[in-house]
Amino acid sequence: MRKTNIKELAKILNFSVATVSKALRDSHEISEQTKKKVLEAAKEFNYTPNPYASSLRRKRSKTIAVILPEVADNFFSLAINGIQSIAEKKGYHVLIYLSHENFVIEQSFVEDCRSGRVDGLLISVTSETQNGAHIQKLLDEKLPVVFFDRELESIAAPKVITNDYECGFNSARLLLERGCQNIRFFSVSSDLAICSKRAEGFLAALAEAGLPNENAICYFSANDTHTHEHIKEVIANRGTVDGIVASVERLAIQTYLACHELGVQIPDELKVVAFSTVETAPILNPSLTTITQPAFEIGKNAADILFTLMEGKDYGYTKKPVIIPSVLVERKSTQNKTGA
Repeated sequence: MRKTNIKELAKILNFSVATVSKALRDSHEISEQTKKKVLEAAKEFNYTPNPYASSLRRKRSKTIAVILPEVADNFFSLAINGIQSIAEKKGYHVLIYLSHENFVIEQSFVEDCRSGRVDGLLISVTSETQNGAHIQKLLDEKLPVVFFDRELESIAAPKVITNDYECGFNSARLLLERGCQNIRFFSVSSDLAICSKRAEGFLAALAEAGLPNENAICYFSANDTHTHEHIKEVIANRGTVDGIVASVERLAIQTYLACHELGVQIPDELKVVAFSTVETAPILNPSLTTITQPAFEIGKNAADILFTLMEGKDYGYTKKPVIIPSVLVERKSTQNKTGA
C-alpha cells in the first residue's frame, strides 16, 4: 500500500491540512476526539509524517537537547526514558550530551545549543557548576530551557525536582529511630542545590534530636577510585560512626564495597540509606534502604513543560518549581535484628 500525504489525509477526513497537522502534533488546540480520528486514519491510510520536511517549513530542528552529568546513575537512565516518552509523542528527536561532571564540558554543550540545531534544552547540571551565565545566554536568546533534578536556583527557568530537604530529614530521622547516634551524610557537592537541601534536612534532624553536627557532612570527588579510598578511610577510622546517608547512588555502592573489603557488617555495625533508583536495591546483600526518586516522572514532566514552552505558552512555570515527592523504602540495611 502506497503512502498517503497530509493533503490526501486531510481530504479523506474532510478536515483542513492545518487541523490534521496540529492533531498529529498533539496540539492543545485540537480536541481529543479529533486527534483520535486523525491518528486512526493516519494508520489506516498509511500516512507517515516527514519530520525533516516539516521542520524546514517551520524552521525548526525537531530536536531537543538533554545535558546530563552522568549515565551510570540509574536515575538518569530512567529520566531519559521519561523524556523520550514525550519527545516521541511530539515527533522529536532527543540529542543527549554527557558532561561527565565537568563544568567546562557543560559550557561547551550549552554553547552548541545556540547554533540552532535544537529547539529546546533539558539540563541537569554538573557537581562543579556554580555560575549559570552560559544558560542565561540561551534564555536571553529565547531558547526554552528546563532544569530537572539538578537545578541552579539563581536562574529563572522552570525546574522539576523532588522534595530534597524533607528526604534528607527523613533519612536521618530513620537512622536515629533505629538507634544510630553518630551518623554521616555523604555528598558529591557543596554547591549543588539538591545536595545542599538534602544536607540541610539531614542537619535539621540532628538538631531536632539534640545531636552535634560537627563533621557530619563528608564530600567526595567525581573520581570513583578516589571516592572509594576516601570512603574506606572514613569507615575504617569511623570511631563510633554507625549510620550513613548517601546523597547519590554511586556513593552507596562504594560504601557497600568498602564495607565488604573492611569486613564491616551492614546493618549490625553500620546502617546505610541512599538516594537511589537502582533496581537491584532489593537484592543487594543486605537489601538497601532507599529514598526512591520518581526519575521517570521527573523526566516526563520536564519534557512536557519544555514542549509547552516551545509552543509559546508559559503557565508560570518559572515562578515555582514543580516538586514530585520521593518515597522512603526501608529494607534490611537499616533494620535492627528484631526487624530483619
